[in-house]
Amino acid sequence: MTKAAEKIVSDISSLTDIEKLHLVDIILEDLDKPDPEIDRIWADEARKRWNAFKSGKIQSVSYQDVMRKYKR
Repeated sequence: MTKAAEKIVSDISSLTDIEKLHLVDIILEDLDKPDPEIDRIWADEARKRWNAFKSGKIQSVSYQDVMRKYKR
């Protein structure tokens, strides 16, 4: 960890819970920037899956089946 990051970690302990939450929001907003390369990769994957479904190479799974799997 850099010295700057270590100082931030140290300073966090003096913040109120509300200030910490605000800081988390700022960090998450900063991390949540669009990435055109990732968007392109996901669009390609979605097209491949849609074409495989339309051609009968893969089957769909019902919502109920998915939920049943994860409620176990």
